Amino acid sequence: MTTIEIARPDEKPLHDILRGLVSKQQYDLWFSSIEVLAARPDGVQLAVANPFIRDWLSTYYAEVLRAAVRACVGTDAPLELTLSPQAEADLPALESAPAAVAPDPAPGNRAFFATHSDVMLNDKYTFENFVVGPSNSLAHAAARAVGDAPSDSYNPLFLHGRVGMGKTHLLQAICHQALRSRRPRNILYLSSETFVNQFIAAIEKGDVDRFRYKYRSVDILLVDDIHLLAHKDRTQDEFFHTFNSLYNSGRQIVLSSDSPPQAIPALTQRLISRFKWGLEAELEPPGYETRLAILRRKARDRGVEVPEEVLRLLGEQVDTNIRELEGAITKVIGYAQLIHRPIDLDLAHQALGMQPGGSLRPVTGVDRVIAVVCNHFGVRSGDLQGRRRTQSIALPRQAAMYLARQLTSMSLEEIGGCFGGRDHSTVLYAVDKIRSRMEASRPFSLLMADLETRAQH
Repeated sequence: MTTIEIARPDEKPLHDILRGLVSKQQYDLWFSSIEVLAARPDGVQLAVANPFIRDWLSTYYAEVLRAAVRACVGTDAPLELTLSPQAEADLPALESAPAAVAPDPAPGNRAFFATHSDVMLNDKYTFENFVVGPSNSLAHAAARAVGDAPSDSYNPLFLHGRVGMGKTHLLQAICHQALRSRRPRNILYLSSETFVNQFIAAIEKGDVDRFRYKYRSVDILLVDDIHLLAHKDRTQDEFFHTFNSLYNSGRQIVLSSDSPPQAIPALTQRLISRFKWGLEAELEPPGYETRLAILRRKARDRGVEVPEEVLRLLGEQVDTNIRELEGAITKVIGYAQLIHRPIDLDLAHQALGMQPGGSLRPVTGVDRVIAVVCNHFGVRSGDLQGRRRTQSIALPRQAAMYLARQLTSMSLEEIGGCFGGRDHSTVLYAVDKIRSRMEASRPFSLLMADLETRAQH
């Protein structure tokens, strides 16, 4: 490791300062591999062993690094965080120059979508990246037909299945497909929660007419997690009339839910009836062969060679849903990069908390999860477990519910009981929300991985 150039004789080397700013675990995990390439009052250049660590430090520990640099060189010197020469050499060379980007055939479509939809589309959520198997072939075919020709095939299209089955992927794939069309279309994609919140806000502001115009003038309406309308009688009534207006004018409606229409609690019979007017398609848990195909696709997308026996291990052990499958392969790859070891069965067992020859098992309790989340987000456990719904508490509470679902053997109802007596649908929504954010944001995905690691120790 390179020794830092000290700006003044009485200052400590960078690594000594870092040890005083972070915990031992944080230092060993993220800071110990830092090399100092240059350290002067006019600029500091640090290098790390792989892109995983670089991105993590840049996102979550930038202030710590700046404070350490300030203590070393005596100024707020410009800081550059790069890869070590060896890491740069290990990166695969680009095979060809990037292809030119084709002009947008209908820029107005994207402008409307960006202005009105509350969901950022994931570039990877396309039909081409969706792994089709017996468990999801009908849903995939129907979604593709809707994306190619909205209102001509299945209207409404109602997709349902447990959390992590690919419903959001298909909804976003429809958006991508429709946005590529040369035909001008106003496309609105949002969560059921957003519809509820905007309707409440419109009532409070006396602006219901504008709310109705927004939703009833679109060409394609896609609503994720429509089951969250349960127990909201007035909002259900508003959505009923919105549905009728769009359907009667030949506009496309696409809905997703954790349950089929008739199984959504406290949903009015007239909405159940309309949700079943078109095609109802279920996404079921993927079979073993489909799980292997998904794992191979994810490894290839990341440009990482994963031995077949490791893929088979993951395919056999993680059989609940696609998101947990993706999370498992991501964890194994990230762990291998972090400790600079090739991927093999032993490393996979370590990364996933398994005993060799054993199976995945919960490794922590909800109290530990709450403590880790409260420590990171700076909130009190009483707030996390209370009934408050403020914005500052919402994300930590959802993160804690997600981790409790991942790391404990508690049921959805038991987890909800620990967080203010919430029902199972609220826990499912929180888990889905966190996973969607992890998929859309790599820094947030890394944060959740770090919290999960801390909760297990």
